[in-house]
Amino acid sequence: MNVIKGGVTSPKGFKAASAMAGIKYQDRKDMAMIYSEVPCKAAGTFTTNVVKAAPVKWDKAVVEDSEFAQAVVINAGIANACTGTEGYEYCVDTAKAASEILNIPYKSVCVASTGVIGKQLPMDKIVGGVKMLAPKLSDTYEAGHEAAEAIMTTDTMPKEVAVTFEVDGVTVTVGGMCKGSGMIHPNMCTMLGFVMTDAAISKELLTEALKEDVQDTYNMVSVDGDTSTNDTVLLFANGMAGNAEINKKDENYKKFKEALHYVNEELAKLIAGDGEGATALFEVKVIGAESKEQAVMLSKSVVTSSLTKAAIYGHDANWGRILCAMGYSGAEFDPEKVDLFFESAAGKLQIIENGVALDYSEEEATKILSEDKVTAIADVKMGDATATAWGCDLTYDYVKINADYRS
Repeated sequence: MNVIKGGVTSPKGFKAASAMAGIKYQDRKDMAMIYSEVPCKAAGTFTTNVVKAAPVKWDKAVVEDSEFAQAVVINAGIANACTGTEGYEYCVDTAKAASEILNIPYKSVCVASTGVIGKQLPMDKIVGGVKMLAPKLSDTYEAGHEAAEAIMTTDTMPKEVAVTFEVDGVTVTVGGMCKGSGMIHPNMCTMLGFVMTDAAISKELLTEALKEDVQDTYNMVSVDGDTSTNDTVLLFANGMAGNAEINKKDENYKKFKEALHYVNEELAKLIAGDGEGATALFEVKVIGAESKEQAVMLSKSVVTSSLTKAAIYGHDANWGRILCAMGYSGAEFDPEKVDLFFESAAGKLQIIENGVALDYSEEEATKILSEDKVTAIADVKMGDATATAWGCDLTYDYVKINADYRS
């Protein structure tokens, strides 16, 4: 597998565009489109929040009921959530506008929205945006990059990843983009992810690969513990690489899953590191667990602990907060067997052994915790299962951003 510079336009046959539609933001691009030259197999995972935005309901229907998918229209600024029947009809109207200009079935068009909850979409601007986007569709890196910029809300940077790998001598590409910075606590965040591949693969295996992989990638991210109404990850495969279809769980399927996992994990980490107001990516690894379930519970409990996140912001090796978060996770373990380490580019330091503090240097600990990526490693010494969760530190700016988000 090779990591390449790129995103959604890296796989063959995929094009993207961005436009300034003026939906909420008046000084930046706020709409994007992804389009495949040919129909795609489609898979998706969606928010588990009972309150589901209209685009989530529409996309779920496209993925599950349509013969194929071929395009996605995305807007930033307004989430189209809690908007009732009118909001859902606006999804249909958006799909029909794209259908008309792209000459594809409207039920092959997915839509996605991110932004303020409760407002209706200004459909004149949405339709106008669609009309601006279609003629600008391009397969260049720049077009994909600008699309990644257009879907940002409180994000501070565009997020995109691409890789290539070989299937029986044929080069296959997987490329994706996402957005997410706050209201991030997925159970499938506000997160939207779009992953495109030119692999020929059956819909059944495409769906299985995505649903399995989100458990170890997006579902292991938390910025603030809030599960969004709009969480969506879409995976399109158009088969234009020309490989023989992957339709069984052989070595080629394994390669595809590895490539998909890399893209999803890197996008997940970019979301965590770009949490609202964050200054550091906070990674929590639990090792020596009795089961994967136990490791997941422990790692996610620590990465979502507000007190621990605040300590990471303060570069304070307050290990008691980590042990406390593990203790209320719901997982059974013996705290008197836990070893804890902090690690970053500045080094690695053991903080506790068998649940008791070591005579470590606070100065060295602060140095390690001052990097922009910090890892806490907890060994519970019960088995060989592991899990990794990603989050960020909790800063003053998180409150500032969310205190006046609607304005």
